Amino acid sequence: MLLPAKAEVARQLRRYRAWERVMLAAPTDHTVRATFEDSGYTLCVLMGKRCAREAADAAERYLRTTLVTYLQEQNADRPRPVATVRRGPPAVERRSPAGRQ
Repeated sequence: MLLPAKAEVARQLRRYRAWERVMLAAPTDHTVRATFEDSGYTLCVLMGKRCAREAADAAERYLRTTLVTYLQEQNADRPRPVATVRRGPPAVERRSPAGRQ
């Protein structure tokens, strides 16, 4: 898994939080909202998440933990695949052609 530099994550998270505060102060300003959404999208791309809030949470976890701990947390959140039994074709009785007349 390729992870971004912590300095870049910290910078984008600060940018996202700053625009979040501005957007909450002026929710009807379309320019502010668009910039806030752009900053959220950038954070989503960096952290590999679909939702800006999830990306912000993931960025905060990433910044406060070591790389190994972060990856362990990420893998613990994923459901484990269920083992499946692979079944082949039904058993066919095989006879030797030597027994035929």
